[in-house]
Amino acid sequence: MFRTQLERACKEKRPLEIIYMKKDQSISQRIILVHTINDTFLNGFCLTKKQPRIFRVDSILAVSFYNKNKKLHA
Repeated sequence: MFRTQLERACKEKRPLEIIYMKKDQSISQRIILVHTINDTFLNGFCLTKKQPRIFRVDSILAVSFYNKNKKLHA
């Protein structure tokens, strides 16, 4: 669904803002750098948590290129 944006972010090393459903079904907003991606998983670095993370691609609900000038919703 968001494959093109995820691949472009990986290739261009651009941060993404994602909305993600965690294992416990809660919703999380993250800013990430994509390192690798396959059909199931995205390996990246979460700038929000400041740690490497693995995300299930099918749990990503929304994707946009991160704009550092845009204020995040509280």
